[in-house]
Amino acid sequence: MEMKEKIEQALDSIRPYLEADGGNVKVVELTDDMVLKIELTGACSSCPMSTMTLKAGVEEAVKKAIPEIIKVEAVNIAVA
Repeated sequence: MEMKEKIEQALDSIRPYLEADGGNVKVVELTDDMVLKIELTGACSSCPMSTMTLKAGVEEAVKKAIPEIIKVEAVNIAVA
């Protein structure tokens, strides 16, 4: 399975939770040094809890499914 497919599968596992809150996530790029850049969309892009969602939900799901990925960053939120 390709890396992109693995990433989408990992994201699919948490999408229902994001969608329940009116948001979603999309892949922007996977850098050469294995940092996954994503964009939080819908309600997630402006939610004050989006940083927590990113770290506890998205990053955890992705790193669990694909240990090679060292970090997940959202391109459209300021991570504190």
